Amino acid sequence: MADTNEQSPPPPPPQLGPVQFLMSNKLETAMWLSRLFTVYCSVMFILPILGPYAAANFYQRALLANALTSALRLHQRLPRFQLSRAFLAQALQEDSCHYLLYSLILVNSHPITSILYPSNMGKRQLDSAGGQGSLLLPFIYYRFLTLRYTSRRNPYCRTLFTELRILMEHFIMKPACPAFFRKACLSSIAFISRLAPTGV
Repeated sequence: MADTNEQSPPPPPPQLGPVQFLMSNKLETAMWLSRLFTVYCSVMFILPILGPYAAANFYQRALLANALTSALRLHQRLPRFQLSRAFLAQALQEDSCHYLLYSLILVNSHPITSILYPSNMGKRQLDSAGGQGSLLLPFIYYRFLTLRYTSRRNPYCRTLFTELRILMEHFIMKPACPAFFRKACLSSIAFISRLAPTGV
């Protein structure tokens, strides 16, 4: 005979509908929608179905949507804004802040397709701009690269520069490498190394 004193398991929590789920996670929903809009605008730029003038608008919209996503992610990481030097230093350590600055730096530049590729986010794209960007753009972009280089959360940029340096040094130390080319490469490596941020 079954024990009548056994308690039945608690009822499962009520299932939320799709709209209620989205409304209960407003920040994640906004980031998801902005990412979808970024992808849509990127596709519309790469495949200019509506013509070249509309494609340029989609390029700017993709970067602005990416800036919005990065700003929301930064708000998620640092929810309490403070107008202080310590808060700014903390914000500049976040990858989302770097990508926010990246998008804002390049939003008014001449459209460059490879800027919208996520895998090329940290690579140099300024040479292909044809001089149609701001004169300050290289200096601002250098600042962006230093922020990516010093990122604590994602050491990709630092690792990439280190591996490129090792690969280049290995190549130029071969006996078949001309002396003038070796000297030029070593000078370039030394110059780039001096530009690298200290204390990483």
